[in-house]
Amino acid sequence: MNLFEEGMQFNLSELVELLIQVGLKVLVLLIGYAIAKPLGRKAIETAINRLSTQRKLSEGRNKTLQKLSVNLFSYALIFILVMMLFSAVGIEIGPLLAGAGIVGLAIGFGAQGLVSDIVTGFFILLERQVEVDDYVTAGGYDGIVEEVGIRTTRIRSFDGTLNFIPNRNISGVANHSRGNMRALVDIGIGYDENIDEAMAVLQKVAQDFQADERFKEGPDVLGVQSLGSSDVVIRILGKTENMEQWAVERDLRKAMKEALDAAGIEIPFPHQVYVHKNEE
Repeated sequence: MNLFEEGMQFNLSELVELLIQVGLKVLVLLIGYAIAKPLGRKAIETAINRLSTQRKLSEGRNKTLQKLSVNLFSYALIFILVMMLFSAVGIEIGPLLAGAGIVGLAIGFGAQGLVSDIVTGFFILLERQVEVDDYVTAGGYDGIVEEVGIRTTRIRSFDGTLNFIPNRNISGVANHSRGNMRALVDIGIGYDENIDEAMAVLQKVAQDFQADERFKEGPDVLGVQSLGSSDVVIRILGKTENMEQWAVERDLRKAMKEALDAAGIEIPFPHQVYVHKNEE
């Protein structure tokens, strides 16, 4: 064996040893990451649950803080993992961080949207404009909030669509889950019917619903709301718990339709009249 072959064999053995060492370091780091992530998540959830109990925070606020804290922890953990991986493969971190700072400064001017997202998200969280499980209208979407993040807010529409909204696009928020909600039902009766009798029938149904725990106030028959082309519209109004208004309105309509039918009061519907002209 000549000197060249001996040198290649020596370099190859060193390379294999180096690859094994680097591979073991990377494997240890990945295992550590896989262990640290669920442990950290569990610790964060436990700490926030304890804080929520002490300060009597709402369930929505509790979920909001949990999701936000877990996301921040995940970002920090990934950053640490990447830096340690670079170190494991022999890349100097100091120059890399210095270069990253210069590059970050260079691209910062083109990342104004990201900065706007973060600033807007911070104030949304600080002012508690929305929380997880709230029913809101924001950024042109309405639905249930699933997550409030530093950069985006996730809203699940009622058809199941999950909308990711950059926080900078949220110029205003309509939160439908703060305070009691309104249950409003309009019932039309025919012009030939007795209005006072129909209102008495509907008021009896409304009184029965006043014992329903979903109602916080009412419901009550307000009176004649409008005169339509073929019906007299009577309005019923009450205040319900959050997110209960739609179910309450459905139950009210059903009960009032049955009560009007039992009293023989007609609810008008479109009719078509055919006129046949006999040429004879």
